[in-house]
Amino acid sequence: MRTERNLTRLDRVFARLDREPERPALIDVPKMSRHRVALLTGTLAFYLAIVWAVVTTSWLVRLDWQVMFFRPYQQWSHIHWFVDYYVVLGQRGPTAVMVAAWLGWRSWRQHTLRPLLTLGTSLLLLNVTVGAAKIGMGRLGPHYATTIGSNEMGLGGDIFPSGHTANAVVTWGILAYLASTPRARRWLSALSAVTALGVGMATVYLGTHWLSDVLLGWAAGLLVLLALPWCEPLIARAEVALFDLRDRWRARGTAPAPAAPAGSPVLLKPRATATSPQDEAAARGTAASSSRTARGPAYLSQGPHTARSERTPVTPVGSRRPPQSDRVTRGAAASTARPVPGA
Repeated sequence: MRTERNLTRLDRVFARLDREPERPALIDVPKMSRHRVALLTGTLAFYLAIVWAVVTTSWLVRLDWQVMFFRPYQQWSHIHWFVDYYVVLGQRGPTAVMVAAWLGWRSWRQHTLRPLLTLGTSLLLLNVTVGAAKIGMGRLGPHYATTIGSNEMGLGGDIFPSGHTANAVVTWGILAYLASTPRARRWLSALSAVTALGVGMATVYLGTHWLSDVLLGWAAGLLVLLALPWCEPLIARAEVALFDLRDRWRARGTAPAPAAPAGSPVLLKPRATATSPQDEAAARGTAASSSRTARGPAYLSQGPHTARSERTPVTPVGSRRPPQSDRVTRGAAASTARPVPGA
């Protein structure tokens, strides 16, 4: 009797998710509209203005020093513990893992790799652009400043722009970029903007970044998000290539056996020679014995089960017990009645 395994709650959840529809036919993919181009141009101009203001040691650099001497972590020391935890929302490792887990679940449910590929593309652009700017400008942070009032540029630092701020803008902003409805996109955009703003202010509070570092980090992260529609065709081609690779890998294990090429020699079995009747009988006996040997034991053979009282006793060959002619089968009626004594 075959028994089926009882499904657990987790099995039922996965079974329900497997019944989800295939990839939606119409997915809202952001395009490079005029509005987005205008935002990209304005953000790029703001980015260049911040760099120029720092390079020329303008009023922005003086503001940086004033905030540093104010020492917010000493003025409001009672919130230091909270800021230490909140600033983790801008670190690359923890935030990437959390967002990748959510987007991976969405990719599996919608049968598409676009969310994960978009996240990977945005992080790659962020590392290249922000990393190149950090190394190229080489600005030192507040804790390592050498000359009061200077911009601390070109001294081998890696603080300008703020990587925490830019990473918070991109990592949490990608959720708004991949939102499926306009309402969800608006709410997620506001939430990611507030989160990135808080992360930037947290770095200024802790004294790890100048205020101008945070402003340039916001601009750098926003530039990455605004430039993502240009990467959508590349993301689509990469998704198709990955799915084709998966299909070829699956078909590799179920491929039919290759047919013999034309003109290849065919091996023929030799004809059996004529044998005597005694040899044929011996061969048949050998085949019968081998088939009996190959057959499983009697207690494993399939068939209807009979009770022991219904079986007919069989006297084994060579038994030492003498045959009994008056023995009848158990449960069967006797053919002749025994004589009653004294009748």
